[in-house]
Amino acid sequence: MSPDTPEQLLIIDDDEMFCHVMQRALSRRGFEVLTASDADEALSLARRSTPQLATLDLKLEHSSGLKLLPELLALAPECRVVVLTGYSSIATAVEAIKLGAINYLCKPADADEILAAFGRDGGDPDIDIADNPPSINRITWEHIQKVLQENDGNISATARALGMHRRTLQRKLQKRPVRR
Repeated sequence: MSPDTPEQLLIIDDDEMFCHVMQRALSRRGFEVLTASDADEALSLARRSTPQLATLDLKLEHSSGLKLLPELLALAPECRVVVLTGYSSIATAVEAIKLGAINYLCKPADADEILAAFGRDGGDPDIDIADNPPSINRITWEHIQKVLQENDGNISATARALGMHRRTLQRKLQKRPVRR
């Protein structure tokens, strides 16, 4: 890539407004921004353009960002991927990093936070450690997410593993994650 060619940044998110806002903000910062609203569109763009950077929503409407991540990196191995989510959990953060993401951010995240995440290559030993342990509701949410991940997103199998009715689990999953 020549010094005059802007870096390509692919935004993969099913939230149309988020994509529009980020596209404008990142374009102003000198990036060539591509957007995709689903896995198929993202893979098609990655085949054609091989982006250097990508943001990937963890929970796409018809698929999981965790399932898309290895496919995206197979097409663009040098791409630095930051996973974004409004449904954060320890289990999905660990899996995203194991699958090749360089960072994991909770939404809402602005353009500056996203660019800072691309720039961080290592961990931060000075990060603040919470004074209070997580609530029991947060621990429950984390456990459900871990078991769901272990069952490849299969709700019925997860409900069986947790000993709960499938509809009860679906109701719990529709709620926003519990704050710490």
